Amino acid sequence: MKKLFYPKLAWTGIRKNKRLYLPYILTCAGMVMMFYIVAFLSESEPLFHTPGGSVMQSMLDFGMWVITVFALIFLFYTNSFLTRRRKKEFGLYNILGMGKRNLAQILIWEGVIVAILALSGGLLGGIACSKLAELGMVNILQSEVTFTLLLSPAAVLETIRRFLIIFGLILLHTLWQIYRSDPIELLHSEHAGEKPPKANWLLAILGAVILGAAYYLAVSIQDPVSALLWFFVAVIMVIVATYLLFVAGSVTICRILQKNKKFYYKTNHFVSVSSMVYRMKRNGAGLASICILCTMVLVMMSGTVCLYIGTEDSLRSRYPRNINVSAKILGTEMPTLEAMEGVRELAEEIVEKHVPGEKNGMKNVLEYRSAETAAYLQDGHLSLHNLAEMGTVSGVWQLMIVPLEDYNRLMGKDESLEPGETIVYTTKSSYSGDSITLSEGKELQVRKVAEEFVDNGVDAMQVFPTIYLFVSNPDEVIQPLLDEEDKWGNRTLGINWNYAFDLKCGNETQVQIQSELAEALAQREDEEIRFLCEGVAENRAEFYGLYGALFFLGVLLGIVFVFAAVLIIYYKQISEGYEDQSRFEIMQKVGMTQREIRQSVNSQVLTVFFLPLLSAGMHLIFAFPMIHKLLVLFSLTNVKLLIGITVGCYLVFALFYVLVYRGTSRAYYHIVSGVQHASIREERKG
Repeated sequence: MKKLFYPKLAWTGIRKNKRLYLPYILTCAGMVMMFYIVAFLSESEPLFHTPGGSVMQSMLDFGMWVITVFALIFLFYTNSFLTRRRKKEFGLYNILGMGKRNLAQILIWEGVIVAILALSGGLLGGIACSKLAELGMVNILQSEVTFTLLLSPAAVLETIRRFLIIFGLILLHTLWQIYRSDPIELLHSEHAGEKPPKANWLLAILGAVILGAAYYLAVSIQDPVSALLWFFVAVIMVIVATYLLFVAGSVTICRILQKNKKFYYKTNHFVSVSSMVYRMKRNGAGLASICILCTMVLVMMSGTVCLYIGTEDSLRSRYPRNINVSAKILGTEMPTLEAMEGVRELAEEIVEKHVPGEKNGMKNVLEYRSAETAAYLQDGHLSLHNLAEMGTVSGVWQLMIVPLEDYNRLMGKDESLEPGETIVYTTKSSYSGDSITLSEGKELQVRKVAEEFVDNGVDAMQVFPTIYLFVSNPDEVIQPLLDEEDKWGNRTLGINWNYAFDLKCGNETQVQIQSELAEALAQREDEEIRFLCEGVAENRAEFYGLYGALFFLGVLLGIVFVFAAVLIIYYKQISEGYEDQSRFEIMQKVGMTQREIRQSVNSQVLTVFFLPLLSAGMHLIFAFPMIHKLLVLFSLTNVKLLIGITVGCYLVFALFYVLVYRGTSRAYYHIVSGVQHASIREERKG
């Protein structure tokens, strides 16, 4: 019987505090379930053999670590609510004769029970939903899969291993807190309030300055590469500023409200404001955490949903036509269009064999020549030879030198240039100089800036912006650049012939045409030329694998972050409800009615509850330009699509947020109003 004493006491403690433990256990189980699903999909054989599945599984491996790190941080955070509520109970046990070793055994058994419930519930839920997730992933990849329910022992063991480590660390932290506390502190910990932080104006101003700097950084960056480099800096600045403003700024706002006599000295405002200012340091940190989580959900969902919906746009940016042929010229001059006539005839013959008829032949034929390399652009000077020595990549560009003849033919123009002049076109960034100088001092005067040019697959692959120089004498321009070599002694400038066309046929036929054309071109290769043949149909699965994985992880992590936000909101309301219970009991004794209590509750909740949602919306608005530039790196330039999805995500999330508000505020009201006091007391006696 003695052996079961501590387990029974631990189970009784969990059962009597089910209002606190049940949401925590459900959230832990949800985290376990999410992790198992990701681990299962990363090991799924059907998914691996699906076209694009290997790309998706590599992204899921990254998602496993993201969920692990977030679960560790978040469960540590939420467990602090449980520890705070239970300290009074542990202090009472200590005074009644239990030593800290006895308390430690109770806590150990509680940890074991929570871990068993969370792992068993999470794994059962994960196993039940894993096949559904696999079907969803395969559907994203536009493939097929069997409906056999499988169990992944490796995923089960990995899930148990990681979460046992997390629960073990949480238990050690709780034991350390109990070990450092004395019985009197534990007994009165529930009533220990927090003083408002000092120097509120200073911290509030500092937070406003940091937030303003982060907003300026987000809207002022024009270069997508710079946006990628500065994105995480801006994120850290926003997080720091949000915490400063919610902790210090919220106290400042409460003090301003207290000075407003018309507002403060009303029944529904007096109690709420006076109680908020007393504990606003902790309250502000919770609100800031909710705001950050809301922002993370909105940014992830809007970005990943937009990427997945715009997959076809990105795919066509990477592969401008259904079939794309590029020839790498190993000589020192650009080939003439006549010299490539044999390749064009070969492609036409293969297409005619698979898709006979004039109406079904090649469409939207694209053909142009280019000299390509990477260069460092600074103050109108394009440098090739010291590219590897640069300490930053923000000034790196992809350089394309294209004959003016090809530009005029493709764009339907009739431009003319003198030697030493150029027409400039840029992607992902802009160039406003009057001239541009190449490595060997060759200066080109910019006649004009072109508004558009054909999509280029190389540009779509690069995170760097591209600058096109359209010149009338390409061979003279590229000759000085042919001597530039990388550290391995290879020529940095590549001369290419680009040829592409669309087809009016199914994916299987396109793959057959591409495969046969690639084999035929390989036989034409020699010391002067190398061919590469790519197609949309063959690479579509890889794109859906990458963007589908990002979309799936965005949804999954969005759900995890929503779990976190809801649990923080719930514990915030419950813990504050118990803290305010005695205050409202006193106010009821001096004549405060149930209606006035509800008005006061609504005043307090509305004053602070919707601040995170509004602040998250503000963060999202200023982050939008940077999000757009980051998506440009994925070849997605549809701004209207991004705006629509971002607004839609915010509205859906706001509706969900309101539903959470209604539920948690009702729980807060029941606690402080005394509606359930009798039942609570009976539970405690039992």
